[in-house]
Amino acid sequence: MIAPADLEHCHEAIRHGSLSFHAASKLLPARVRDPSLALYSFCRLADDEVDLKAEKVEAVLRLRDRLDAVYAGRPKDAAPDRAFAAIVEDFEMPRALPDALLEGLAWDAEGRRYESLSGVKDYSARVASAVGAMMCVLMGVRDADALARACDLGVAMQLTNIARDVGEDALEKRIYLPLEWLVEAGIDVDRFLEDPKPTKAVRMMVKRLVMEANRLYMRSEAGVSALPRRCRPGIYAARFIYAGIGGQLTAMGYDSISARARTSKLQKLGWLGQSMLLSAATMVMPRSSVLYAKPLDEVDFLVRAAARGEPTSSRSDTLISVLATLEQRRLEQRARLTGHPAGLT
Repeated sequence: MIAPADLEHCHEAIRHGSLSFHAASKLLPARVRDPSLALYSFCRLADDEVDLKAEKVEAVLRLRDRLDAVYAGRPKDAAPDRAFAAIVEDFEMPRALPDALLEGLAWDAEGRRYESLSGVKDYSARVASAVGAMMCVLMGVRDADALARACDLGVAMQLTNIARDVGEDALEKRIYLPLEWLVEAGIDVDRFLEDPKPTKAVRMMVKRLVMEANRLYMRSEAGVSALPRRCRPGIYAARFIYAGIGGQLTAMGYDSISARARTSKLQKLGWLGQSMLLSAATMVMPRSSVLYAKPLDEVDFLVRAAARGEPTSSRSDTLISVLATLEQRRLEQRARLTGHPAGLT
C-alpha cells in the first residue's frame, strides 16, 4: 500500500507538472487513480532529472541506482521512490517496463538522433508506451491485444509531444525529427539547430508526425473496450486531450517553432465530457476488429513483457550496453577533471 503522505506528494507533483494527465486521471476510479498518480510522479521525476539537468549522464546513472533500489525492496527515502516501490510490490510490475523508460532516457543523455520514423517510434515506445503498459498492469490488464493498443496510444502521445516541441528542442540543440526527412528536404541538421525556422518543409514534417499520431490515436481506441469499465473514461480522456494538442498544431499551420500549442481548460472539459459519452457507448457496441491488429514492431517487446507478467531481475543486453557507455563517459569526464586515466573497473 502507498503511504497516504507519499500519495499526497505524488498528487501535488502531477497537479503542477502534468496538466493533461492530471485532468484525465480525474475520470479514473480511485483504485487505479492513486497508483497511477504515483507511477506518473516517478516517471515525471525521472524525465525531469534527465531533461532539466545539465549533467544528464549522472542523472541517468542515478535513476538506474534508484530503480535497482526499488526492485531490491530498499527504495530511496523519497516519496516518489517509496510509492513506486509499493506499486512494484503490489502489482508485480515487470522490471522490463521501467527499464525501457530508463533506456529511452539514456538515449536522451547520449544525445541520440533517429534516422527514420521507426527509430523515433523506438524512442517513443520507451519513454511513453512503457508507461502505457505499466498503466495496464495497474488496471489488472495483461491481455496482449489490449496492451498493444495501449502502446499505440503511448507512441501517439510521444509523437504529439515531439511535433509540439520542435522549436523548444532546437533551442536545446536536440532534434527528434527523423533525420532522413531533413535530408530529403535538403536541410542541414546543425544549421537548423543554430537557427530554427518554421519553413514549409519543417511544417510539413510536423504535419507528418501529427498525421501518424492521429492514425495511432484512432487505432488505440479499439483497446479501450478491453479495459475495466470504470477505467475507460480516463483513458479516452487522455487520448482526446493529447490529440487536442495535435489539433492546435493543425490550426497553427504546423508551426511549432514560433509558438507552443496549448489547449484551454474549456477544451479539456469538453473532451472529458466526450470521454464519458464514448465510454457509455462501449457498453453496447461490439468490439472493433482493430483490437486484434498486430502490435507495432517497435513496441512488441513491451507487450510481451507485460503480458507474461514476469518480474525479471536482469536487464536487457541493449540497456546494459547503453548504461556501460554512459558509465565510461562519466569516468572519462572525471579523468579530465582530475588528471587521472579513466577505465572501467
